[in-house]
Amino acid sequence: MIPNSANLLTMNSDEMTDFPQNEKIISRVMSSPGLISDLGSIQNDADSGSLTSVSRQRIIIVANFLPLHFLKEKQTGKWCFSWDEDSLLLQLKDGLSSETEVIYVGSLKVDVDVSEQEEIAQKLLDDYKCVPTFLPIDLQKNFYHGFCKQQLWPLFHYMLPICLNKGDLFDRSLFQAYVSVNRIFADKVMEVINSDDDYVWVHDYHLMLLPTFLRKRLNRIKLGFFLHTPFPSSEIYRTLPVRDDILRGLLNSDLIGFHTFDYARHFLSCCSRMLGLNYESKRGHIGIEYGGRTVGIKILPVGVHIGRLQSLLSLPSTIGKIQEIEQKFKGQKLLVGVDDMDIFKGISLKLLALELLLDRNPDLRGKVVLVQIVNLARSSGNDVKDARAETMSLAERINLRYGNQIYNPVVLIDYAIPFHEKIAFYVAAECCIVNALRDGMNLVPYEYVVCRQGTEEMDKLRDIGRGSPRTSTLIVSEFVGCSPSLSGAFRVNPWSLEDVADALYQAIDMNESERQLRHEKHYRYVSSHHVSYWARSFTQDLERACKDHYNQRCWGVGLGLGFRVIALSPGFRKLSVGHVVSSHRRSNRRAIFLDYDGTLMPETSIVKDPSSDIISMLKTLCSDPRNNVFIVSGRGRAPLANWFSSCEALGIAAEHGYFIRWNASSNWESSPVVVDPDWMNIAEPVMTLYTEATDGSYIEVKESALVWHHQYADPVFGSCQAKELLDHLENVLANDPVVVKRGNLIVEVKPQGVGKGLVVEKLLKTLINDGKPPDFLMCIGDDRSDEDMFESIISTASSSLFPVVPEVFACTVGQKPSKAKYFVNDTMEVINLLEAIADSSSQRSKDLKKLVSFEGSMESQDLPIVSA
Repeated sequence: MIPNSANLLTMNSDEMTDFPQNEKIISRVMSSPGLISDLGSIQNDADSGSLTSVSRQRIIIVANFLPLHFLKEKQTGKWCFSWDEDSLLLQLKDGLSSETEVIYVGSLKVDVDVSEQEEIAQKLLDDYKCVPTFLPIDLQKNFYHGFCKQQLWPLFHYMLPICLNKGDLFDRSLFQAYVSVNRIFADKVMEVINSDDDYVWVHDYHLMLLPTFLRKRLNRIKLGFFLHTPFPSSEIYRTLPVRDDILRGLLNSDLIGFHTFDYARHFLSCCSRMLGLNYESKRGHIGIEYGGRTVGIKILPVGVHIGRLQSLLSLPSTIGKIQEIEQKFKGQKLLVGVDDMDIFKGISLKLLALELLLDRNPDLRGKVVLVQIVNLARSSGNDVKDARAETMSLAERINLRYGNQIYNPVVLIDYAIPFHEKIAFYVAAECCIVNALRDGMNLVPYEYVVCRQGTEEMDKLRDIGRGSPRTSTLIVSEFVGCSPSLSGAFRVNPWSLEDVADALYQAIDMNESERQLRHEKHYRYVSSHHVSYWARSFTQDLERACKDHYNQRCWGVGLGLGFRVIALSPGFRKLSVGHVVSSHRRSNRRAIFLDYDGTLMPETSIVKDPSSDIISMLKTLCSDPRNNVFIVSGRGRAPLANWFSSCEALGIAAEHGYFIRWNASSNWESSPVVVDPDWMNIAEPVMTLYTEATDGSYIEVKESALVWHHQYADPVFGSCQAKELLDHLENVLANDPVVVKRGNLIVEVKPQGVGKGLVVEKLLKTLINDGKPPDFLMCIGDDRSDEDMFESIISTASSSLFPVVPEVFACTVGQKPSKAKYFVNDTMEVINLLEAIADSSSQRSKDLKKLVSFEGSMESQDLPIVSA
């Protein structure tokens, strides 16, 4: 039996897979004396302050692989390690403060024998501050080469398994391996984290569930995530069976980073369509509201390490290689491409475009050479083998057709070469082409620009005069993450061979002054948006996103991968039924105000009529003469009067209080606000226009208001149309005494001076003037219009109108930011609460009846009565 993914988080590793857990626990790292929190517990105490520590700021960088090179000596059998100077994870340290301690958590790109793991782990911790996650071979295979490379990687690059021989269908066992590895990574992070004061920065799609595991253990963990791949559109992403689990995993971060706005936009759209979440931009920062927390969205492309490239440019070996290349291709236009052997890199299409260029322009044969450097594939599979075979075949065909004994149009380097040799080709090439079909970022164009700029030392060694003009030309696919930032490049559609061939021709034929202008434009950007700038900007925004952690109360809710943290203001807490019933019994007069939709009736319910149980409960409440119960709703008075006709003592405030009825036998009172209804003749045609243009929307016509509903429309389009309608109505009704408001999936136009807050204030003043001031106030609602009711009841209760300050229970439905001080989770809890109060009222009535009956019996027997 396959376990449900929602339960995977709480499963033991031996329940999930048969992979052995051989790694041993490493003691936690302390850079200096400080406080280590009890990581096994979840802190929900509202009054707990920030943990004080004298340790310096620490950041834990978590990625699939550690930024290390490794070598095992054959003679001694000892492992040797060194930093990978070209790793982004290592380079980003330059963007952090020199006082910041950096610890890395990740795997090694080599299998280490179990007997050696403890020794190596201690060595890496002591010498490099790296914490290795030793994964069993089978688990690593199913995780990385399985779920990551066979399912997530193709999906995030817009490739779906449309048939069995074109991609792999979703495999639950591979996903279980993905969950297991993310859980192991979380265990390693928890071993080295000191407290909530440490920052954790998780990288890339391999670890998208890691934030859930970490947030479950430390509710206030300071956690950032950066995705280095594209994020697909919702139409593609929604095909993933575990789509919600991964979205919720990412949303357990405090800040989520993307290279481009397109990737962020797709993610936001998925959150809106699949989870029903709202997002907005405030002062340039985009945030998603998730359980009372605002999850920040960061859009910033990563850069290159300028210093690292410049140091390699000045090496004698690099200079020698540059001179060798320039001599070899003297008199020819040299083009360069550097790509991984991957079906998404578009190498074959690049070669076909070059073939078309040579076919159309015979004069370029013998004058143009494309050096295509192919990096080793990061994964294995038939798709990689097929891509490699196709590339080799095309290169051979082009060389046979257009080459000769001393000239080959395509020079294919399909073996590993040192990085300084790649740099040498960058320096020598007049044009660099990146033709990927889909790529997250791709730093090749940035590296090319920096190398073409060169250094003074390199110029001296090459006998190039100081101040000589620098030139470069770029051809970049539209579907590469770096494309938007390279405004001087030729942007091409890689599927259009004509477009790419034309761009190649223009790049070759371009004059020197234009090459120089394009290069200067690119170098200004690349030199200012380097990897240090990227790291510094992300960590600064992460710090800003976490600044309110200790100003809120936190609850961990949800099971399995659906776990999330609810963060609310310190004074906000769940309403206790026992506390309310006890207060209700002690009180002499009560006023109870209830919203209907979303409070007594679930929003998702198709049938909107109140059930017999609700009617019975309301009758019981109203039967107590000390209870004044009101339904305060935005609905029209006709349906409300019909639904609650049997509740004779129930008060109704319809259309947000425009109409009021104290009980079934009294007449309806209209609002004293007199508004010319001609405004409806202006607003309704406008709403009709948007209704016709928005499938799934409709207009609700009330006696005093008009409401445009879009809950059945496309979430994104409906929200966009609602915003436009709001602006449109505000403009055309600017001179009318009405107010236009946007609520929960609605846009409403109603007269000024009408609202739930105002009607509650009016009802309370009437009760006080009639000599019936309540000492128990309860108000329950669920949406934006009810917030006015909460604010009004709290402010009125604290005024001098009441002879005795009443006890107030302002309660919202759902755990979300609110002006209310209490919450219940759903409509079922509302019903249970009201039934408990009704039972209390019923019992009190029975007790009074018994007392009256007893007193009557005593009087009939002429016995003395002792006052209770």
